[in-house]
Amino acid sequence: REAVVSTQSTGALRSNISQYSLCFRLIRPRLFTNSIAMGKEEAQEANKRRWSIGMEDLNLNLVKAGAAELLGTFMLILFCVGSANSRTLNSLSDDAPNYFISISLAFGLGIGTIVHIIGPVSGGNVNPAVSVALLLDARISLVRAIFYIACQFIGGFAGAGALYGLGNHQNISVDISGANAYDPDSINGAQAFFLEAFGTMFLILTILASINERREQTKTYLTPLAIGVSILIMHIFLIPYTNCGINPVRGTVWNVVTGIKTDQFWVYLFGPIVGAITAVPMFNFVFS
Repeated sequence: REAVVSTQSTGALRSNISQYSLCFRLIRPRLFTNSIAMGKEEAQEANKRRWSIGMEDLNLNLVKAGAAELLGTFMLILFCVGSANSRTLNSLSDDAPNYFISISLAFGLGIGTIVHIIGPVSGGNVNPAVSVALLLDARISLVRAIFYIACQFIGGFAGAGALYGLGNHQNISVDISGANAYDPDSINGAQAFFLEAFGTMFLILTILASINERREQTKTYLTPLAIGVSILIMHIFLIPYTNCGINPVRGTVWNVVTGIKTDQFWVYLFGPIVGAITAVPMFNFVFS
């Protein structure tokens, strides 16, 4: 009799173990397989990226994306460059820390917000250096990059014209602020060039880290926040040296419209592009 009871108990125990094992096999895919599959899908998406001319991008969606880039860059120049206004400069000394901080906050938070607004439509480049970086990283096609850059400059000049006219800058007695320029008595052209390149490299590394598929944070508000914070930091660092361009549109259009320091345009036009070109292989080989 004891042998029979023992055998029944052992059979019941084996049955329970079998049931728990079945339940675990049913639950396990939900706990583990989804995350593994997600990682594989992201890796596959990254591996799918290839450089392309992008003739297939010639459609209405590209026009909408270009319009978003145009409007985004228009807002960048009007609001962010407009925050560095001559009336504020007239009441503060050129090197006042609160002046630097206020401009840095305006650019960092302003551009972060613009990226948040237009990001779902165009990716929120609003910077030719960013478009060049995304082209080199095979995230956008050549056609899309060229179209974006053209729209960015058009929007930038439109924003600069609107700011100049609406702000009555032609009637201001003090020097117009907001233009990108460096003091030749403090740094030379080569130093200004590499400062702009390094500042842009920091921005591009931040962007590539924020949109990297393997980090699983590409569809959150952290992307525009991280971009805005990086721009804020670079403005605090670079304003005393170059007035911080890190964007060929921001670094040239307001200078052209106001006629200020146009002989230094090459620093702000090509420095950010060199920084972007350097950042892409650095991120892929070191940080990705």
